[in-house]
Amino acid sequence: MKAVVSVNSGSSSVKFGVYLLGGDQPLTLSVTGKIERIGVAPHLVVRKADGETLLEQSWASDCPMSHDDLLEYLFEWWAGHLDGNEPVAIGHRVVHGGTEFSVPCLVNGEILAKLDKLCSLAPLHQPHNLIAIHAIAKMAPSLLQVACFDTAFHHDKPEIASRIAIPRAMHDAGIRRYGFHGLSYEFVSRQLPELSPKLAGGCVVAAHLGNGASLCAIKAGKSVDSTMGFTALDGLMMGTRSGRIDPGVVLHLQTQMGMTAKEVETLLYTKSGLLGVSGISSDMQVLSASDDPAAAQAIELFAWRAARETAGLATSMGGLDGIVFTAGIGENHAGVRKLICDQLSWLGVRLDDEANAKNSPVISRADSAVEVRIIPTDEERMIAMHTLTQARKVLPL
Repeated sequence: MKAVVSVNSGSSSVKFGVYLLGGDQPLTLSVTGKIERIGVAPHLVVRKADGETLLEQSWASDCPMSHDDLLEYLFEWWAGHLDGNEPVAIGHRVVHGGTEFSVPCLVNGEILAKLDKLCSLAPLHQPHNLIAIHAIAKMAPSLLQVACFDTAFHHDKPEIASRIAIPRAMHDAGIRRYGFHGLSYEFVSRQLPELSPKLAGGCVVAAHLGNGASLCAIKAGKSVDSTMGFTALDGLMMGTRSGRIDPGVVLHLQTQMGMTAKEVETLLYTKSGLLGVSGISSDMQVLSASDDPAAAQAIELFAWRAARETAGLATSMGGLDGIVFTAGIGENHAGVRKLICDQLSWLGVRLDDEANAKNSPVISRADSAVEVRIIPTDEERMIAMHTLTQARKVLPL
């Protein structure tokens, strides 16, 4: 049976899924896997969809295994364990598509060179997204690869929502608000017609809350605004990222405190957010278990910023019919959801505390003016769907 593979490659991890074509569904998840702690002490685990472990391997901290080395190891193992499931294409999450890439596309040398030039716009993500593409191109040059962009879902939002108040020539040169987490938001929006037809045609704020966090205003299934803008540093407070910040702070750090541009970049991307405010951790679960007042304040600030931005996005849509929580914190942290929703009670949000504590699909009360839901995201499946669509353009599948 033929298969497509989805790959989400980050700085210290690579997640992947193998989806079989045919059968009862166009894409049936067969195998999932993750390589973690790359650069420290890599750990690889591959499991069947039913949870059975197929492979588990760890490397010592003094073993310098790069992304390329680990992917090569995985490919060699996989070649002997395909069981007749032939991969016909591999799809990749690529965070930034710039102004040119508004839909998923087949990757070639020219496109890869263009994507490399966008690395400065997403320094935490883009270089590592592309590492996997480069590595697989070396190992299997004839295998189709597809780039799926986190910015694509937001590409057609109203022009006014893409503007930054700087000279027009700079906007025309690509300095504009893009929006990210698009694969997650696209998956959520595709679930709504079946789960809640009212929300599918209405005004929804989707909250992708994880180590990276953002909100998206989705009106009738389309993105109309987002908290992230030119880069994935903008918007909400995150695990280690500051989110939206007065640009005067950046100027002050450089002109008055003598920090270099690289030092400011490191500060805002890797030393701020939950980690910076708490001084303890970027992990919401760790902070929730702590009795340190700084941990409580970090959580409170995270929720306050999310509630504040939710109200702003309601303005962009002209109303608010629903809120959808997704991603690691959004799907699993009842306390954060409650803090956010309680601050939005003036908009008619009424949370069902029992349903919220159980992570139920619907967590709003019957008398709530705003329907509040939890929808688990599946970026890997979204990548696989786009990859299959692109592969069918050139292969008889």
